[in-house]
Amino acid sequence: MLIENTQNIAGWVVGLEGEVRLAVRQTDDGGTETLRVTDGEVGEALYKCSWRETCGPNRFHADNERVWFQSNKGEDNDLVGLYLMDVETGEMEFVERDPEGQVDFGGALYSNATDELLATVYVGDEQRIYPKTEKAEKALAFLREELPRGELSFRPQTSDDSLVLVGLSRDVDPGTTYLFDWENMEVSELYRSRPELPVEHMAEMEPIRYEARDGLEIPAYLTTPKGVEGEKLALVALIHGGPWARDGWGYDGLAQFLANRGYAVLQPNFRGSTGYGKAFLNAGNNEWGDAMQDDITDGVQHLVDQGLVDPERVCIMGGSYGGYATLAGMTFTPDLYACGVDIVGPSNLITLLNSIPPYWGPIRRIFLQRMGDPSTEEGREQLERQSPLNHVDRIAAPLLVIQGANDPRVKQAESDQIVVAMREAGLPVEYIVAPDEGHGFRGRENRLAMFARTEEFLAAHLGGRYQEGMEDAVAQRLDEITVDIDSVEVENVADELDAARTLPLPNTDPTQVATGSFAYTTTLNLQGNEMAMQAQRRIAMEEGEDGPTMVITTDTSSAMGAASDQIVLDGGSLRPISRKLAQGPATIEVEYGSRAVTGTIKAQQEIPINIELDAPVYGGDAALEAVILGLPLELGYGTPIRIAEVGMQQRVRYFQLEVTGRESVEVPAGEHEAWKLTLEALDGEGGNMTMWVSTETPRKVLKVEGKLPPQMGGGDYTTVYTGTGE
Repeated sequence: MLIENTQNIAGWVVGLEGEVRLAVRQTDDGGTETLRVTDGEVGEALYKCSWRETCGPNRFHADNERVWFQSNKGEDNDLVGLYLMDVETGEMEFVERDPEGQVDFGGALYSNATDELLATVYVGDEQRIYPKTEKAEKALAFLREELPRGELSFRPQTSDDSLVLVGLSRDVDPGTTYLFDWENMEVSELYRSRPELPVEHMAEMEPIRYEARDGLEIPAYLTTPKGVEGEKLALVALIHGGPWARDGWGYDGLAQFLANRGYAVLQPNFRGSTGYGKAFLNAGNNEWGDAMQDDITDGVQHLVDQGLVDPERVCIMGGSYGGYATLAGMTFTPDLYACGVDIVGPSNLITLLNSIPPYWGPIRRIFLQRMGDPSTEEGREQLERQSPLNHVDRIAAPLLVIQGANDPRVKQAESDQIVVAMREAGLPVEYIVAPDEGHGFRGRENRLAMFARTEEFLAAHLGGRYQEGMEDAVAQRLDEITVDIDSVEVENVADELDAARTLPLPNTDPTQVATGSFAYTTTLNLQGNEMAMQAQRRIAMEEGEDGPTMVITTDTSSAMGAASDQIVLDGGSLRPISRKLAQGPATIEVEYGSRAVTGTIKAQQEIPINIELDAPVYGGDAALEAVILGLPLELGYGTPIRIAEVGMQQRVRYFQLEVTGRESVEVPAGEHEAWKLTLEALDGEGGNMTMWVSTETPRKVLKVEGKLPPQMGGGDYTTVYTGTGE
């Protein structure tokens, strides 16, 4: 091991002799700092910048004493520029900033043979490369002469720079890779990434700029259908996600798909997009649904005023933040759009912020600073006003909502509420929910089905083309994931959730929990792939320092390796005292107090656990099962339960437990009479399960069925009791 990461380091920079020289991490307030590393020890900070700025090292200079560094720190520096930092003294030497004064420093090309800087790169409307040596200048001129217009990327090269893999991407071609013989100035094509794609039928992308209502210039890209006269076209405003990202000139498969169907496509880099300097980026702070949305609206109006777009045939579409912008456009400017396609878009900004796990630490802080803080009265009012979910009654045009059931960020409940509100208002709404997808669709059939429905939806409301036929498997999948909107229900669990936050925990009887050894087999089903896990659990009553305790130890083995989990509960109340988990080198150690749950996660880095408590909680996993076994179970019994969830998600969870039946259940250990229980999440965060426990006391868990959390793929699992294991 070179260095143990105990200081939340996010990245390392290695010197030219292979030694670790620098470390980079985020500060608690969301800023960035670069630290010196000496003999494997992380030392003092050499450079810091705030969350409003960008800074960080790139690669060591040829002298191995200085490092190429990028930064826009300081009031006088808007665009990110290139510097040289002396690692010993921390002194900074300015090298260059965008010669055209438009965009941030975008990258560099270095020599493998001499480690010198060969060229700098900036991405404005299109890519610009500035050679720094005569050899690089000649090579760039040669490549520009021999290859089509496009954006170049220089991939792995030989140690002597004689051979270089050069990538070329264009707006009409996703990419071709060439072998460049630098020594002999020859270039030959190796392969195309999509050779079946007919580039002659692809539409060209044009960089444009327009002025927002407050005078800010907005860069954007416009793709128009090939061979169609540019007048009174139907338009799709395609909004990028992030929002701290940007669209660029080049091949965009979705834009090409839409242009092929007859639509002009506008892709605006609204304020808050990255790459255009910190003033442009920070102009988007706290402006979701406000100035950021105005930039999109003004872009559409700009094209209408030019006569290019028919104002009666405009649709807005996007995923993630683009989905939010779609909902914001439909609610805040309902007269502008003839339809909308919302793909996994957050509709409630407060829920979005609350879903960010605590272990994200500084990243979560950046979200609060750039969006608004719901813990303050002013921030909450702003975020509620900017949340489309609170203004659904304003929607006046058809909407297609596309959602992944396992999305950990945008909960299905938010989409459900929009669908129900539109249905009740008599507005056209369509709904697609893929049970095996999360924040975006990845599966082939799911993606093809989604776009098949999207193009038909757009054709119905904008008048474009769509392909009527599709593969049988895609048609079947589309039928499976299309939701009957009359079946969508929105449960009002707010009162139950509020009660679950503060109600006293239900009383449990530890004598109802069977002690001894128990063997279980869990079968995971992840997108059709099964994996088995074997677990040996031991439950014992032991005398602790402060009285009797229940100690639950679970040893698990699977294809992912062995794991152990020990939970110590109070022997009278079954409230958690401590927990230790280990799998390979990773460990989690937790202490449960009356006001907080604290501890440490140790993996590649050390992450603190700190869950503040408003009321007492039970433990999760095996501890929760023990609590359930100790409850006064009978048909019709129900109770809310609070648990502390530790691990990468650190939070208090709220569930409603109900005994729904009594039935015979057969497991490998035999046939048993069992109580059937359901555990349903009141907070909409997933984790619902069905459990069967023996009616005979002391009780044991016989079977559990549930869904894996989204971060584990959102598949199904079944656990069955196989015997004592002794």
